[in-house]
Amino acid sequence: MDGNQGLTALVESAWEELNGSDAGRRDLCLDLVSDVLETGRLTPDDAEGAVERLVAVALSDEGYPVRESALHAACTASTHYEIPYRVVEPLAVGADNFEPLLLAYVLAVLGSTHDQAALPIVERFLRHPHAEVRREAADAVNELRRSQRLTETAQ
Repeated sequence: MDGNQGLTALVESAWEELNGSDAGRRDLCLDLVSDVLETGRLTPDDAEGAVERLVAVALSDEGYPVRESALHAACTASTHYEIPYRVVEPLAVGADNFEPLLLAYVLAVLGSTHDQAALPIVERFLRHPHAEVRREAADAVNELRRSQRLTETAQ
């Protein structure tokens, strides 16, 4: 088994354990997934699949710590892989339902997609009552606009 297969197997075992564990153990499983994503050694398809599952957990009725771990892992993935907007779009759709601290993760993930479809969603949070959310929204807007300018310059 090569290194990538080993990492993929590690993530798969974390998903299996996630299904039947208590909240504390589920949180640890998600931390393991985050650690693997941080290596940047998964294939793009495996990383996208992991983020799809993380998004589902983040949008679930799980407790706050589990949802936070899922969003942290998705945020980690977005710094090591190019995650398409379509993969994280459910976060955009459900953005209004997140607590402010979790919303900051959501905005970071949306901004990292560099997809202009995320811009109107992110811009809505520039006037959020919580300063951390406003800061993260501003960072995401800047990232999205920067990527738009780069795309326009390249054409």
